[in-house]
Amino acid sequence: MDILIKQARIDDSTELCDIAIENGKIIGIESNIAGEAARIIEADGKVLIPGLVESHLHLDKALIANRLPNKSGTLQEAISVTAQLKPTFTKDDIRDRARRTLDMLVKNGTTHLRTHSEFDPSQGFAGLEVILELREEYKNLMDIQVVAFPQEGIFKAPGTDKMMHEAMAMGCDIVGGVPYNDLSAKEHIDFVFELAKKYNKPIDLHQDFKDNAEGTTIDYVAEKTIAEGFVGKVSVGHLTSIAAMPREQLMPIIEKMHEAQISVMSLPCTDLHLGARNDAYNVRRTVTPIRLLRDGGVNMCIATNNIRNAFTPYGNGDLMLTAMIAIPAAHLGGADDLHTVLPMITTNPAKALDLKGYGIQVGNNADLVLLDTASVTNAIIDMPARLFVVKNGKVTVETVRQVKVNA
Repeated sequence: MDILIKQARIDDSTELCDIAIENGKIIGIESNIAGEAARIIEADGKVLIPGLVESHLHLDKALIANRLPNKSGTLQEAISVTAQLKPTFTKDDIRDRARRTLDMLVKNGTTHLRTHSEFDPSQGFAGLEVILELREEYKNLMDIQVVAFPQEGIFKAPGTDKMMHEAMAMGCDIVGGVPYNDLSAKEHIDFVFELAKKYNKPIDLHQDFKDNAEGTTIDYVAEKTIAEGFVGKVSVGHLTSIAAMPREQLMPIIEKMHEAQISVMSLPCTDLHLGARNDAYNVRRTVTPIRLLRDGGVNMCIATNNIRNAFTPYGNGDLMLTAMIAIPAAHLGGADDLHTVLPMITTNPAKALDLKGYGIQVGNNADLVLLDTASVTNAIIDMPARLFVVKNGKVTVETVRQVKVNA
């Protein structure tokens, strides 16, 4: 064995177990595994989870909040400020910021990432080229999926339609889109589906990021997903507008999303920061209705979106902190809800990203995180240190803690 993790807790209702790892795979999960191992990790009853899955992040525009602030805190100014800054980005600048962000994620236990990389005729492919290089550079630390993302719209920024084809040919894994930031949301969605069919790739949309329900197109996306044979291959981020819908209008949409097997990435840090800026009183939470979607059978994920830029001027790459923020924001702290949160940053996004060999089972990839807590249910609210991170059967992060309490 390469690694033997002894007496770890993988479920609150079962006994502690040993996990044996060899050649990057989990080869045994038993109450007591005997034998030689190159590395023995004494878990001592601490919680072992599969690696965290960051399902929606923008690497190429991270860590720029100090360059030109978004003073109003609105989505409109965030888009405007970022559009002003993008022409100043060099490849070296993007590479440096993206590396620093990736290092944050690795340290905090993220083993899989989907990142949206944007381009348009004014800035070209500089950012995408760098992100594709980093996908290879970090492959032993993190599996990275790259989304071709037309932030400025496809038809609103002439020439972007051609660039979308070029981006897929360059090696993007997913076709992205942002229907609400184009001349016609439905034409934008139609283009994305046609492109995804051509290249046989899944779809990930920035969808209905608004405070109100006017112009919502998630129902059109769901119908299109079913009609075009993309069931289970479409994800959407934000989806804040449906929180403004009355129940009788919303529930049929959730039913259609469930039928289409659309995954939803809630982005609470960004959505809470940018949303409802014009509300003078009784300010809305502007977070997609996570509990209703979850209870309606929709695959719910929690993700970061941005780290320290005009859209989200804070963050440290800790997906568990993002999940902690979602708990009060989305009323997920109750006894029937809390245990559903950890899967939203592990197994649920793994399903959305169609990850193969994910999870703590014999034969699966050894992508694991040992947490400094003894409760799986409380794994988020305990905000535990990541004691060990294992990627592809190798220890990539080890935390040494020395705490002395003086009486």
